[in-house]
Amino acid sequence: MIKTVIFDLGGVIVPLDFARAYKAIEGRSPYPAGEIPARIASTGLVPQLETGRIDPKEFAERISRALGLHVGYEEFCELWSAIFPPRTLIPESLLAGLRRRHRLLLLSNTNAIHFAHIRRNYPLLEHFDDFVLSYEVGAMKPAREIYREAVARSGCRPEECFFTDDVADNVEAARREGIDAAQFHDCEQLQRELRARGIDW
Repeated sequence: MIKTVIFDLGGVIVPLDFARAYKAIEGRSPYPAGEIPARIASTGLVPQLETGRIDPKEFAERISRALGLHVGYEEFCELWSAIFPPRTLIPESLLAGLRRRHRLLLLSNTNAIHFAHIRRNYPLLEHFDDFVLSYEVGAMKPAREIYREAVARSGCRPEECFFTDDVADNVEAARREGIDAAQFHDCEQLQRELRARGIDW
């Protein structure tokens, strides 16, 4: 019997639109949107931010230098968080219904800047009992440590947890830890996966 349902965040609950963010940054940077991803990647700073190994303000300063941005920290955070369009991929009613019968956890590769934005702008996160976040755990999916932390927070055995993520490698890593898992494609498919496991909402 599934006792805890675990959701990924980006690409499952909220959509990810990197082009939207690059376009927003382009408006304040001397570089075109097409060059921005490579300039960000060349710094090597994103994995450090997502595992909590760099302070967000230092990250903002160093990325701003790499992109030629002359903005304050708050504006940087808004630009950096423009990857999240103002909509969700699943309805709040699904989370509300699941929580009445199951423990709900969020398991996400994310960072302090993005998660603060998400908490402010997506009220449906209030339905979760706990958040297992890479920047707090110090490990990113598909590393085993973050799944083991999620199981510990679930309060039940791995096989009593169901996890969904849009990235196949993350789903496979969860299965290696004994967690029942399915790749997310869309809300209707997720609902079929839940029903197949006797998970009601």
